[in-house]
Amino acid sequence: MLEVKNLSVYYGKYQALRDATLRVEKGESVAVIGPNGSGKTALLRTISGLLRPKQGEISFFGERIDKLQTHEIVERGISHCPERKKLFPDMTVIENLEFGAYLRKDTKKIQRDLKEIISLFPLLEKRKNQRAKTLSGGEQQMLSIGRALLANPKLLMLDEPSLGLAPLNRERLINVIGEIHRRGIAILLVEQDLGLALSLCTRGYVLEQGRVCLEGSRKYLKGNPLVKDAYLGLI
Repeated sequence: MLEVKNLSVYYGKYQALRDATLRVEKGESVAVIGPNGSGKTALLRTISGLLRPKQGEISFFGERIDKLQTHEIVERGISHCPERKKLFPDMTVIENLEFGAYLRKDTKKIQRDLKEIISLFPLLEKRKNQRAKTLSGGEQQMLSIGRALLANPKLLMLDEPSLGLAPLNRERLINVIGEIHRRGIAILLVEQDLGLALSLCTRGYVLEQGRVCLEGSRKYLKGNPLVKDAYLGLI
């Protein structure tokens, strides 16, 4: 479904990714884990077209997408839910959700999807006419995921969705991501929280200083001493 080959990416003179290679199969749930500064966010921003690779290729269902514009990548079925939510603070909850469908023309299907997505997030139903900036951190995170889903993705990329959430909201988030995956949408989850990432994904990659240093099943990563050392027993 998604194939990233030998990707090298720079922020100015700083190299964020070094020959990174990974893949996501159709309907799969894959984690990308690593400490701060390891290149996780740069990876998602490059797949989304927000950064351009210095070298390497990105393919989606066999089509090269690394030279496409961001809106063209969204049209092909990749939605990116960025770190720290990036909502429109003065727009209402419903307006933020509807903005996720800005490239779609299927009006009736959009309305059906909107109802279905709101059913995933009961708290948003109660606050649908509130401005986004009045929501709690957990509610804003749910709204950000809902907006990404309104693009009707085949692959949903989530960047640090648990960041700053209270324990109750983390549990809600885990349940929602699990339900999204059960509905057939592939997940590429970037997380610093190793325990959460491996609870949601069956396979993963470990990034360190921009390189993929380990990859494997959830069981393999949980049992790997290098991963345990890096995360100080957080598994």
